[in-house]
Amino acid sequence: MTAVHTDILEEIRALKVRENATILAHYYQDGEIQELADITGDSLQLSRAATKVDRSTIVFCGVHFMAETAKILNPTRRVLMPDLAAGCSLADSCPADKLARYQEMLRINGRHFQTVTYINSTAAVKALSDWVVTSGNAQEIVRRVPEEYEILFVPDRHLGQYIQEVTGRKMILWNGSCMVHEIFSVGDLLALKKKMPHALTIAHPECPANIREHSDFIGGTEAMVRYVARIEAPTDFLVATEANMLWQLQTKVPRHRYLPVPGITCACNKCPHMARNTLEKLRDCLAHGAPEITWQPEFDRAREVLQRSLLQ
Repeated sequence: MTAVHTDILEEIRALKVRENATILAHYYQDGEIQELADITGDSLQLSRAATKVDRSTIVFCGVHFMAETAKILNPTRRVLMPDLAAGCSLADSCPADKLARYQEMLRINGRHFQTVTYINSTAAVKALSDWVVTSGNAQEIVRRVPEEYEILFVPDRHLGQYIQEVTGRKMILWNGSCMVHEIFSVGDLLALKKKMPHALTIAHPECPANIREHSDFIGGTEAMVRYVARIEAPTDFLVATEANMLWQLQTKVPRHRYLPVPGITCACNKCPHMARNTLEKLRDCLAHGAPEITWQPEFDRAREVLQRSLLQ
């Protein structure tokens, strides 16, 4: 570790005290940011943790919809994020105006439905929804939707297809996907499995069906941690999710070995949006109190949906 690197870490710790701040970091952040954070977790854990923060400032190291969700669920707190441009390909795939037009078209055609929205979406889209789900609670929420309603599932078609398979509920699937999970190479996965027939493959449900069907376990990031922790004997795992998750797995359950499933274009998949958050930007946002997530008109309606879906 260089002296400059050490200085930045010390600056962040001092600024965190000065600003009375709690740092939340998603599992897809670089390990050095996860190590600094007060709380790490998946979207569901971090959404719930945001409601319990008692310090005046939350710094959210993740992507924009996550920081937005933290502000919506704890409106009296100042919510900062290192880089407002840290977006999400899934959120981008489902603009609120386009969703509203599609919902209206379904209603005009006599369709009775409820909209179930993956948390990887904007607050404006959440405000148009009946439910918001994470990969950790999607099955539970879908089973709560009364049978007389169809389900419009947005925006992730792969997660929607997986939930459809495990719950048996037919759904209208929005045509969105995660740029990271979309590009895993099934050919490279099969080649790895042939080279390491003893290894177990774990995959995020955002992965396409051709990856999921060759996996031993499918689950969100927190479910992955629980799964590998239950296996006592040291094991090799092939991991099909954002590559920074390997740091979390290695830290929490170090007896195993974790290898990334290659993508089509590279040896490992990292989210370019998550990567926009750096130690330097984390330090600067604490030092200057910006960028800040400010309250927007659609947050009121989104708050009702988020509280019902994630907190009750």
